[in-house]
Amino acid sequence: MTRPLIITDCDEVLLHMVVPFRAWLDEVHDVHFDFSDHSFVNALRRKACGTVLEQGEVWDMLNGFFKTEMHRQNPIAGALETLERLSDIANIVVLTNIGESAHADRIEQLRNLGVTHDVHWNQGGKGKPARKLAEAHKASAVVFVDDLALHHESMAKHLPEAWRLHMVGEPELAPGIPKAPMAHARIDTWVEAEAWIREKLLGAPPPVVATA
Repeated sequence: MTRPLIITDCDEVLLHMVVPFRAWLDEVHDVHFDFSDHSFVNALRRKACGTVLEQGEVWDMLNGFFKTEMHRQNPIAGALETLERLSDIANIVVLTNIGESAHADRIEQLRNLGVTHDVHWNQGGKGKPARKLAEAHKASAVVFVDDLALHHESMAKHLPEAWRLHMVGEPELAPGIPKAPMAHARIDTWVEAEAWIREKLLGAPPPVVATA
């Protein structure tokens, strides 16, 4: 018998990322991270001179954080407990946009927090890998949870029959980020999201898929 499937992101959905990243930048690199710049274009500046970090430098900082500082990340409120309850009715996969070199560290990070579900790394849009996961699981229904609008757009293109939940679990970020246009709903806490997810996996008809 097939089961429903939850495909969930990790950073800012299961674990806090930008807040510990900001603290590390300040402590170790003397860099200020301005959360009000959601594009990251001018978000990171050297505190001593106000110089904006180049895009390559930002990626270097991100890669450095994931290489040595993942221990700083803590669970989003209610995330792990809710996943544990939902695992009674659905298979769960973590689909995280993290480099292959950090994949094993992400698995270990989540295992240390009690998350034993499969973890898949990805780069770019998540629609295509999500389709492969849904097909591999022969899922009876799919709910996709992510904080980035671009991934909901990718899902709408490649796995339109999935329910798409936009969640920004970091309270310092959530107020300034609009609902992803291609998401079916925006819910920023797992306590509120649980009922919505259960309904979509067990009781609701699949979303209407637009046809050309």
